[in-house]
Amino acid sequence: MPWIVGVSGASGTPYAAAVLRALLGAGEAVDLVVSRASRLTLLDETGISFRDAHWQDDLREWLGRGADGKPHTFDVDLGGVRYWSAGDLAAGPSSGSYRSKGMLIVPASTACVAGVALGLSKDLLQRTASVTLKERRTLVVAVREAPLNGQTLRHLVALDDAGAIVVPASPAFYAGATHIQDLVDFVAGRVLDAAGVEHGLYRRWRGELGGGAAAD
Repeated sequence: MPWIVGVSGASGTPYAAAVLRALLGAGEAVDLVVSRASRLTLLDETGISFRDAHWQDDLREWLGRGADGKPHTFDVDLGGVRYWSAGDLAAGPSSGSYRSKGMLIVPASTACVAGVALGLSKDLLQRTASVTLKERRTLVVAVREAPLNGQTLRHLVALDDAGAIVVPASPAFYAGATHIQDLVDFVAGRVLDAAGVEHGLYRRWRGELGGGAAAD
């Protein structure tokens, strides 16, 4: 069964890339949904135009880039990826009878958070999140916004009440980050921790002060 990864329009496409690479590296199957808004963000942050008809080429270029924008940083096998257009409300993940391990929304915009919390299902990403909640499967929402207003906070509480796991895209520094990729990988690793997926993206806390400063 696949993990469904939804990418919304919030800034933070490197977070999504890191999660996707780690899932594929762990041998997990992935169903990918890229919202229309996220394509604008991806174009702005990477210069990559994500196209339905050429999604494999565009995804390979995207996942190959490091968080610093350098191309050909990573070598990725896309054999485990199935892509669904965000406008395809008849896609497999739109139904509860379509089996999956759960869904990761990374990054999650405030508009996406609101849509899922209110059950709007205006596109495949929101519909799949609603299905994930009603089927009592794992839903991880990596919200990326600052500051957060009261309305969004109430929506996040509603998602928590519905059984979702809210993971703010907030990097930590105790893991000894020395590069922007380390900060991105920490957030991606926390998303995967919430989903129960094994990874080696960051140095875990071991109860030893100064460990981060001593990291290579």
